[in-house]
Amino acid sequence: MSGGEGTAWVGDLVHDEDAGRRGIVTDVRGGSMWVLRPEFGTGQWTSLAPERLTVLMPRERVPEAP
Repeated sequence: MSGGEGTAWVGDLVHDEDAGRRGIVTDVRGGSMWVLRPEFGTGQWTSLAPERLTVLMPRERVPEAP
């Protein structure tokens, strides 16, 4: 389920304009902090500006890992 029209939500593949990278939303904490992991590789980062996250592929279309 997405967080609303144009809002990135858990499972969505996004482009984070502030970080200049793509990632997958793994958590939304308190409705104000989005936690992301890289599309490939390890690590994570946070975003406090969901309006700067562009949904590239909604969760429903992201392929599942084997």
